[in-house]
Amino acid sequence: MSSAAPEQKARDTYDAFAGSYDEFNHAYMYERWTGRLLERAQANGLEGNRLLDVGCGTGLSFTPMLERGWRVTGCDISPQMLEKARAKVGEEVELSVADMRELPLFGEFDLIWAVNDAMNYLLSVEDFESALRGMRRNLAPTGRIVFDVNTLTAYRRFWSGEHVVESGDKRFLWRGGKAEEVASSGFYEARFGGDGEAHVHRQRHFPPAEVLAAIEAADLRCLDLAAEADGDLYDELDENFHTKSVYVCGVA
Repeated sequence: MSSAAPEQKARDTYDAFAGSYDEFNHAYMYERWTGRLLERAQANGLEGNRLLDVGCGTGLSFTPMLERGWRVTGCDISPQMLEKARAKVGEEVELSVADMRELPLFGEFDLIWAVNDAMNYLLSVEDFESALRGMRRNLAPTGRIVFDVNTLTAYRRFWSGEHVVESGDKRFLWRGGKAEEVASSGFYEARFGGDGEAHVHRQRHFPPAEVLAAIEAADLRCLDLAAEADGDLYDELDENFHTKSVYVCGVA
């Protein structure tokens, strides 16, 4: 087993994944999903148009926001993912390499989000809290933070077993663990790749009690907890049915 630090493993995984990331996610409805998240944040008092996208990857989660008139800053731990994003938007978006556990001060933002399970790549409660504190430092006084985390159902359904995704002439294979071994606060690993390459993905499950405690420890207040299924948001979370939990936070 590699002795590399978790942040190096995450960087290496996504640097290797960068070339095929958009193709793998071609069926994901980012415009619809980001619209749902934006509506939820606005229902909880969001105003303004300055977005910090933490773990922005190739820009799939912020390009719909540009089309909605938002001013965007993005950061990611993977330089190669950011290169893909930069090729799409040029100088329109300020993009920086950053570890979400040690976010620098980028400015003051009305909305900060870390979406599409970026927070699950943090492998401890301490790292989770550090990421939230960094977001808190970049948040405008009346701003909102939105992030999602995978549920137990996501690990049983998507992170377990083998799944094949095809895009054009490319074929991607996902190999995960066993569904019956999924447990709260557990660690999960899967190998994913195509065309002879494989990337190792490592995540941790964070149950609502741990997330809510981390929010409080970061001097934030949870304004809303929503549940996701098939791209829609619902008011009551069931970890054994929904695939993501979505949190909206403000300054405590």
